[in-house]
Amino acid sequence: MAFINSESTKSLALSLFLFLILAGPTPSFARTPHVVNFRSLNLYPEGLTWDPSAQHFIVGSQHHRTIHSVSDAAVVETLISDPTLPQNSTILGLAIDSIHNRLLALVHSAAPLPPFNALAAYDLRSRRRVFLSLLDDETPAVITIKRHVANDVAVDFNGNAYVTNSAGNFIWKVDKDGEASVFSRSPVFSESPLAVDPDAPFSECGLNGIAYVSKGYLLVVQSNTGKMFKVNADDGLARRVLLTEDLVWADGIAVRSDGVVLVVSHHTLWFIKSHDSWAEGVVYDKTALKQEKFATSVTVGGEDRAYVLYGRVMEGLLGNSGREEFSIEEVRSKKENEEENVWVFVLLGLGLAYFLFWRFQMSKLVRDINKKTN
Repeated sequence: MAFINSESTKSLALSLFLFLILAGPTPSFARTPHVVNFRSLNLYPEGLTWDPSAQHFIVGSQHHRTIHSVSDAAVVETLISDPTLPQNSTILGLAIDSIHNRLLALVHSAAPLPPFNALAAYDLRSRRRVFLSLLDDETPAVITIKRHVANDVAVDFNGNAYVTNSAGNFIWKVDKDGEASVFSRSPVFSESPLAVDPDAPFSECGLNGIAYVSKGYLLVVQSNTGKMFKVNADDGLARRVLLTEDLVWADGIAVRSDGVVLVVSHHTLWFIKSHDSWAEGVVYDKTALKQEKFATSVTVGGEDRAYVLYGRVMEGLLGNSGREEFSIEEVRSKKENEEENVWVFVLLGLGLAYFLFWRFQMSKLVRDINKKTN
């Protein structure tokens, strides 16, 4: 049998080990967050969603009556242009009905325009409108004091859409055929005191972001109190989720595949967990956002990543014009990154231990072979 050089064997093994480490997956903490800087003159989008089938983002517009797709590479395409909508109306909340291949969009006209609130459904293949469902209140006009604001929308597996009214603190339901009704006017929506200055802009903004959870309920956040509610999707019964802190100025909400709930305001993205189906929730991390860019919406994109929309909507509301660049930015949890880093080093440690054991065994084998050949 030929003589085997133990030193060359060790060098080969070490080289193999280093190759596996360097050629393996890059640890997540080394990856920079994904940022999509896209351009569209005077768009000022407020709503954001992710189309998992087409693998692109979808954003609304403040005055254009248009809806746009935005690719990972920041390529913008006009998906919907609907001139039949009221002039200067705003596209607010967006949702994808994957089962029925529809895009749902909330249309709102703010003062001084005549009041208008509606849910529009568009077929994603033909891009034609399926229905336009007007959203009104069923209470007598003498009781209806506030101007309604249809703000955000979520959709269940049957194609039913649920829409928050931020001024009236109730939820509409629109079935897959476009029939609308008031779904939940729970008294718990009006029980909590304000957590914001009553004289601050948008202090009357109540129920806002809404998300459907596959177990048969909705999670809804309330901007001016910072509260979260769990609403039964069958009968509209609601109760407040006990959180470890208030989500003041909460705007959009999204749910990751692992059950983590993401809630965004213009200043913070909260990461929230629950171990009892949302009787209680724990804010286990939060990330400060760029307030001057005024984040308004959050969505879960590819690979379960959290993205916020910086649509600069305050600039648009103040009458500014001429802005062309906006952004969709990935936001990561620092605590989750730290936990992932620990696991990376644990795996590296196990790999090193295995390598040392293997090296010891190979050295022993080489010594035994050399003894036989000498």
